[in-house]
Amino acid sequence: MSHEKTQILAQLQAIRESRPHHFWVGAMVAGVSLFSMVAAFGTAPDSAEIRDYQRTVVEEIPLAIDSSRTAESGSFVREERVQRGDTVAALLARLGMQDEHAFTFLRQQHDTQAIFSQLRPGKIVTARTSESGELLALTFPLNGPLDKALVIEKRDGRLHVTQQAHALTSQVVMKSGEIQTSLFAATDEIGLPDGVATQMADIFGGDIDFHRDLRKGDRFSVVYELLFNQGQPTRTGRILATEFINNGKIFRAVWFESKDGQGYYTAEGKNIRKAFLRSPLEFSRVTSGFSRARFHPIHQTWRAHKGVDYGAPIGTRIRATGDGVVDFAGKRGGYGNLVVIRHQGRFTTHYGHLNGFAAGIRKGTRVSQGDIIGYVGKTGWATGPHLHYEFRINDVHQNPLAVALPSAPPLAPQQMAEFKQHVDPLIYRLDRIRDVNLALLD
Repeated sequence: MSHEKTQILAQLQAIRESRPHHFWVGAMVAGVSLFSMVAAFGTAPDSAEIRDYQRTVVEEIPLAIDSSRTAESGSFVREERVQRGDTVAALLARLGMQDEHAFTFLRQQHDTQAIFSQLRPGKIVTARTSESGELLALTFPLNGPLDKALVIEKRDGRLHVTQQAHALTSQVVMKSGEIQTSLFAATDEIGLPDGVATQMADIFGGDIDFHRDLRKGDRFSVVYELLFNQGQPTRTGRILATEFINNGKIFRAVWFESKDGQGYYTAEGKNIRKAFLRSPLEFSRVTSGFSRARFHPIHQTWRAHKGVDYGAPIGTRIRATGDGVVDFAGKRGGYGNLVVIRHQGRFTTHYGHLNGFAAGIRKGTRVSQGDIIGYVGKTGWATGPHLHYEFRINDVHQNPLAVALPSAPPLAPQQMAEFKQHVDPLIYRLDRIRDVNLALLD
């Protein structure tokens, strides 16, 4: 081995005398590596020597266990949709629950009766059970607008019942449609929920009578919220922006809230809300598309100049068209059951042929715009169920479909900068929907 090293050093010396300096830097590195390799080859023991020093060691290594998760081990979470004809027992069985004690608890506790009385098809119910089917937790959505759920949890070996608010998330949805026969037929065509259609009718209720003013070819666009719970759509939220083109006239509204108040406004900041609604009938599928002004069948005269008649089924709800105080509620000649409301001194509205009055409606009762005051009937001089509605100023009859209605105050100048920043993206969305809709029509 020493003889080989001597030969290598002699060769390097001869090469060094004929090469530049930078070459030798690299050569020295290579040489060191070469010596290392020689040394390694010279000192590495053979396989027999290695086997002499090998030995097997078996050692148990404890695993770090998260104590906070031990109670969750062996549990299963299932989610089921309530089906038509379901019973609570059938639903719980699909959820994997095999716990007679828990079922008895649910059946006997007063706070859990909503599970039995509100078993509505389509609800999403979630349960966590043990491997043996013992109930550990159950979440049942409750009916109503408060977005709450009934939660049953096992803690310290006992079942506890609480009501908890859903952690809802929202998604913005945009849709547009065209009227062919009625508003609800158009909204069904594009899959727009009834709640959004009704909101739209309420928003434009001071400008458009949705029972009488709709025309074939009218178009609408809407931007609204869809609310989700645990990834599942639960209900629609508020309309954020909407447009309705009625008989060629464009109406727009956007939702805006600030420290000074909230409501719907035009793109210019004018308040959409009017002092009076155009129609006293609550808009719904029942009233959508009913008749216009009627030729009086008893007197054989056209009565539209004295008021407006709305054909609707008996029991259809009637709302006050403006804030005011009930001036009369009772029977009066050909009007049958009549309600008269006085507004701001010189305005009065009259609602005739009622089947009955809403609870609490009597002379002196204060009502707000939209409050239910009675129900459609055919009392007095009426051959069929309908509402006779009159609008008077200083007791002089006016056409409620044409009279100019005062609006609520607009936004203050100091609010306009904030309003424009909020409204511009919503108006942009409406423009995009309208352009797409028109392109499809072309």
